[in-house]
Amino acid sequence: MKRALLIMAVMTTLAAPAMADEALAKAKNCMACHAVDKKLVGPSYKDVAKKYAGDAKAVDMLATKIMKGGSGVWGAIPMPANPQVNEADAKKLASWVLGQK
Repeated sequence: MKRALLIMAVMTTLAAPAMADEALAKAKNCMACHAVDKKLVGPSYKDVAKKYAGDAKAVDMLATKIMKGGSGVWGAIPMPANPQVNEADAKKLASWVLGQK
């Protein structure tokens, strides 16, 4: 019983960062326009991760777009600024998005 509880605790701890960032995306209304695996108003997070794979500047660039908005990269519909996201949260979100496979 102790072993099962220990394994469950370790697995929960390892899964927590991924879930926390998805929860942050939901809390900051990112999921209103984006989904992990399909295009909504904006691109899927998997498509964003694929486009910027290997780009060392992607986290900072995406964090800026999350905070200030942007246009022209994924089509005619602009991404509005999200004033409720601070720089630390924007970087956390950008890192999470880039980690989608």
